[in-house]
Amino acid sequence: MTRHTKPPKSALLIIDVQQSFMRMPYWSSGLLAPFQQALLKLEAGCRAANVPVVQIFHIDDDAPFRADSGLIRAMDWLPGEPAARFDKHVHNAFTDTGLDNWLRRQGVQRLIISGIRTEQCCETTARVGSDLGYAVDFVSEATLTFPMKHKGTGQTFSAQDITTRTELVLADRFARIVNVDTCLSSL
Repeated sequence: MTRHTKPPKSALLIIDVQQSFMRMPYWSSGLLAPFQQALLKLEAGCRAANVPVVQIFHIDDDAPFRADSGLIRAMDWLPGEPAARFDKHVHNAFTDTGLDNWLRRQGVQRLIISGIRTEQCCETTARVGSDLGYAVDFVSEATLTFPMKHKGTGQTFSAQDITTRTELVLADRFARIVNVDTCLSSL
C-alpha cells in the first residue's frame, strides 16, 4: 500500500519587487527580463495551486524607499492583488511586520522566497524563516540582484557570482535551492 502525503501548505513571498529600485544608481534593466519571466511563471503557478501570494515592501530613509516617495508599490508588470501585504524596515520580512503571525494563522509551513535583492532581503528572510521553523524553498531564478564592488579589494562580483554565493550558504542549512519548475511541481 502506497501512502501519499499532502505537501505542506506553502506561501509565496514576493520581497521588495517595488518601484523604489528603479531609482537606485545600481539599477540595471539588463538583468530584469529573465527575473521577470521566472517570477511571473512562479506567481501564476502559485495562484493556480491556491498558494497565497504575499507581497513585502521595504521602507527606510533612503529617498526612493521613503514612505512618502510614492514608490512603495509593486512594479507595474507584477499582476494581481496579494493575499496580504507587509511593510518592513529591516532586511528580513519578519521583524515587526506581523508576517509570522499571519502565516501561522493560515497554516503555512513552507515559504517560497522570491524578489529583490538575492543576497540581502531574500537571503535574510530565508534564514530567519528557517530559524522560525518554516521549510524554505529559495527560488534563485525568481530573485534579482546587481553587480557589487568589494570596497576593500576593488573586485567586482557579478550578479551571478552573488547568486551562486547565496545558494552556497543557504543550501541544506536554511533552504532548498530550487528553480521555478521544481518548486511548482512540489505544491
